[in-house]
Amino acid sequence: MKRTILTALLALAATLRADDPALTADAIMAKANRAFYYAGEDGRATVEMAIRDAQGGTRTRTLTLLRRNEGENQKFYVFFRMPADVRNMAYLVWKRPDGNDDRWLYLPALNLEKRIAPGDKRTSFAGSDFFYEDVSGRSLAEDTRELVETTETSYVVLHKPVNPRAVEFAQYKVWIDKTTFLPMRSEYTDNAGKLYRTIVAEKVETVDGFPTVIESVASDLTSGSSTRNTFSQVRYNLKLNPAIFTQRFLRRPPREATE
Repeated sequence: MKRTILTALLALAATLRADDPALTADAIMAKANRAFYYAGEDGRATVEMAIRDAQGGTRTRTLTLLRRNEGENQKFYVFFRMPADVRNMAYLVWKRPDGNDDRWLYLPALNLEKRIAPGDKRTSFAGSDFFYEDVSGRSLAEDTRELVETTETSYVVLHKPVNPRAVEFAQYKVWIDKTTFLPMRSEYTDNAGKLYRTIVAEKVETVDGFPTVIESVASDLTSGSSTRNTFSQVRYNLKLNPAIFTQRFLRRPPREATE
């Protein structure tokens, strides 16, 4: 009888472990994606971007980031405030779960509204080491995933692209914090197996009840350059006007982006 009960308990434990979403790579990344990009119904932040080249020279950018959730879809609006050469530049994203996003960039110096082609989303964002895709996130549908390691504090998930010809990486690993489910480190390797790019979350704070990355650094290990993003004035659940996230505000920034 005791053996029967023990067997049943072990079978139940095994079932619970198998059903535990924390042990499924797809479930881990779904939670991480929601924790990092979907906190609250909407959000606002001021971002100080410091771009450091291989020789130690530094350029800075100051921008406002607005975000609004629309179910599983999202919209992002980025307005550049300083310096003069990028002032009034604006970036708009309509993000969809399947990865078929719409992206626009307004260049005031040329009075040009430019649509960003899907193949350009993994190129430099405003001359930094972050990519356009890093701003709004990569669709979960674009990669396959495998849980390759579990440490005391992190889940380590290996990603491989569904369409390798559409990206510059062969694979990348992401370290997901077990408590907050925020991605704390990403490492990208090329087809030769060489590590060439990292993104590291260096500081996390709780804002309006949501764990939030306050400082992150993207590094290009080939060129030796790096970019540090520092977030301030972070707020959530502001009930931002949906009209902000339309093309007509590319040339005429809303008050929420300029104050």
